[in-house]
Amino acid sequence: MGRLAQTEGLTEIQQEILSTVRSFVDKEILPVATQLEHKDEYPSEIVEGLKELGIFGLMIPEEYGGLGESLLTYALCVEEIARGWMSVSGIINTHFIVAYMLKQHGTQEQKDHFLPKMATGEVRGAFSMSEPGLGSDVSAITSKGVPAPDGSGDFLLNGQKMWLTNGGSATLVAVLCRTDEGHPDGTPPHKSMTTFLVEKEPGFGQVRAGLTIPGKIDKMGYKGVDTTELIMDDLRIPADRVLGGATGRGFYQMMDGVEVGRVNVAARGCGVAQRAFELGIDYAQQRHTFGKPIAGHQAIQFKLAEMATKVEAAHALMVGAARKKDSGQRNDLEAGMAKYLASEYCKEVVEDAFRIHGGYGFSKEYEIERLYREAPMLLIGEGTAEIQKMIVGRRLLEEYRSQG
Repeated sequence: MGRLAQTEGLTEIQQEILSTVRSFVDKEILPVATQLEHKDEYPSEIVEGLKELGIFGLMIPEEYGGLGESLLTYALCVEEIARGWMSVSGIINTHFIVAYMLKQHGTQEQKDHFLPKMATGEVRGAFSMSEPGLGSDVSAITSKGVPAPDGSGDFLLNGQKMWLTNGGSATLVAVLCRTDEGHPDGTPPHKSMTTFLVEKEPGFGQVRAGLTIPGKIDKMGYKGVDTTELIMDDLRIPADRVLGGATGRGFYQMMDGVEVGRVNVAARGCGVAQRAFELGIDYAQQRHTFGKPIAGHQAIQFKLAEMATKVEAAHALMVGAARKKDSGQRNDLEAGMAKYLASEYCKEVVEDAFRIHGGYGFSKEYEIERLYREAPMLLIGEGTAEIQKMIVGRRLLEEYRSQG
């Protein structure tokens, strides 16, 4: 383990967890990641190994069979896993966001029913906000949930969702729908949305009555993990599967989940950047030009110095955002900053490592080629860089409101 991206003040338990995860990444993920990624093959054996390590229950409270760890511990584990293969960290992230939303906002029955099975990985989570035509404008969603006309208290959901990570493999999807559109009192859009807990079978096609997962979206990178659409056609959901038991709270519940998800994406950026730095500094010492290793050339040393500084800065900001959330404080400012910086720096560090590899960086035989295709996803996942800057800017204006 190198000198970069160290975290001060960790407990012995945290250090032990991270050491175990790093060893798993080195032995079970790195040797097969590029091969599986090129095949776009779901990493079933890796996922089973992570289940055995307890990663799927890392932040689920002990009373539900989880490890009850902090967001910081989770983020540092994600950083390690993304260092091995970013797609695997995506499989865990969506699961974790749903578990977090249940823990924070679910009814007691919902927690008792889902969390123990989520802790073991028996139930796997996905969440769904985005739609084909709206991008980052969550308030513009058109998917609807309306009371069933038979008076049963159930809801019928209709609409099309987009960009579901784990859409095929998940067995529980948290779906955001509009439930109060056109309310006579002029309810604002963000107060007329509800999160529904949709249980389904894994797979593609019609996975339950009224619910279709068409198939995997073919992507430039971020392969292995299944990214899908979700189509609802009079999908019947009972009232006890409204998250928290009441309609109209979905927007706030989802934003709370996305806030911790942004710390996760920042951690992924840190992990990918670390791996790119490792590949770059290793290759620079092996490749010779003009009679010496290219690491001996000042131009390459400058690149390595810049890369290492960016790895350190992104890691520090990510750790600070996680610790802020763990302390019970609002962390949307810090999470936005961390996600923005880590994703941008990740792209830059990966590109510098790519340049250090020269022509070989363009070859699929070298791992850096995979990282080069994976890094762009972090620029748009959990809100684009532009959205992060909007969030950060607004929060700064709140904090530094002019008294003049």
